[in-house]
Amino acid sequence: MNVFLVILNVLILAVLIGVLVWMQKKHISFTKRVFTGLLLGILFGAALQLIYTPDSEVVSDSMEWFSLVGNGYVGLLQMVVIPLIMVSIIMAILKLSGRQNLGKISGSILAVLLLTTAIASAVGIASALSFNLTAEGMPIGQVEQERGAALQERLGEVEDKSLPAQLLEFIPTNPFEDMTGARQSSTLAVVIFSAFVGVAALGFMRKNPAQGEVFRNLMESIYGVVMRMVTLILRLTPYGILALITKMVATTSGQDILNLFKFVVASYVALIAMFVIHMIILAIGGLNPVQYVKKIIPTLTFAFTSRSSAATIPLNVETQTRKLGVSEGIANLSASFGATIGQNGCAGIYPSMLAIMIAPTVGINPLDWQFILTLIAVVTISSLGVAGVGGGATFAALIVLSTMNMPVALAGLLISVEPLIDMGRTALNVSGSMTAGLVSSRVLKEHDKDIYNNEDRDLDTAEAS
Repeated sequence: MNVFLVILNVLILAVLIGVLVWMQKKHISFTKRVFTGLLLGILFGAALQLIYTPDSEVVSDSMEWFSLVGNGYVGLLQMVVIPLIMVSIIMAILKLSGRQNLGKISGSILAVLLLTTAIASAVGIASALSFNLTAEGMPIGQVEQERGAALQERLGEVEDKSLPAQLLEFIPTNPFEDMTGARQSSTLAVVIFSAFVGVAALGFMRKNPAQGEVFRNLMESIYGVVMRMVTLILRLTPYGILALITKMVATTSGQDILNLFKFVVASYVALIAMFVIHMIILAIGGLNPVQYVKKIIPTLTFAFTSRSSAATIPLNVETQTRKLGVSEGIANLSASFGATIGQNGCAGIYPSMLAIMIAPTVGINPLDWQFILTLIAVVTISSLGVAGVGGGATFAALIVLSTMNMPVALAGLLISVEPLIDMGRTALNVSGSMTAGLVSSRVLKEHDKDIYNNEDRDLDTAEAS
């Protein structure tokens, strides 16, 4: 009987995919197809949860088949991340007039990422205080206890490495190993290696123009092939979102959400507030924030459902260059840096809210200004080291809580709603990287405002190429 039900669920998913294929053949816009995939996934996932239970064997077996679409799409994006970063950064540097420009671009992007992370920390603190969140009296089940114990063990791994040691891991001592994604800091290491290749190529071209031109032509050809790969994969976005959100809704326990409902609400209030701040920053920079929202929604939708900033890099870069008018070099650097450094959601809001919750349990007054300012500083600085020890909110929380001398085991209290909140955090991380790219492009006068203001600019233009 279970086998029949699993087959039925898979057939229903196939029908929903067929609806999206029909929409594509009718040339319905990319954004509308993404939203349709999101809506169909939510409805299908909710139906599965009502008919079965999130931990039922039917749902579990069905999700394994659904993963062929959802996780398969994420895997294809991850496949193209490293080649895209390498060729895009090298080509961008070849178009620069000198080495100083690269330093200005990197410095501007990092400055915006760190500034917005500090602001995100303050927003997280304000939200936690406004909702009067505290870890005192929260129910601790077996799963939470096991997670807390695991976090305590991993704390040793974090404490074994100082911040300078973590930053040293960004250096690509073996670039070929980093191209395989073997290390947690591989993405940033590839960025650094590609920048060195680009700068070296500039010097080589000045001394050997003829041979340098051969190298440029080769890179242009490789770049064209890689971008075509990205275009082909991005066409699958609505299908990937459909499968991913169906799995998320079907396997998230409604009771767990209700038990920690206040924390979930407080988290999303902070995430939405920080997203509004991104729009305010862009408005100050002379950009229409409504236009920004309309153009990035498909990218944020994928980030939301996939819960992976790294997997969103290709879509992030494509959106910045084709729809927001950001130059290729700035777009690639901001997307790559933003996936590992200064994550507004994972490294800014989450650790700050957690620290405010835990503070009363160790006798700290969460309203103490010295504590709050110290927390903001620690969160901002530690956002540089998160990638060196393994990205994500969990490690950001480990670093912050251990630095503030707080018990990291209490972080396990939120395991039941972690996936639900992580979706919003990832979307905010990606918005933060795009904001950094836009602000930097404006400051460095490399922004194409005509593309930004063009209402008809859509990722479907890539499909027509």
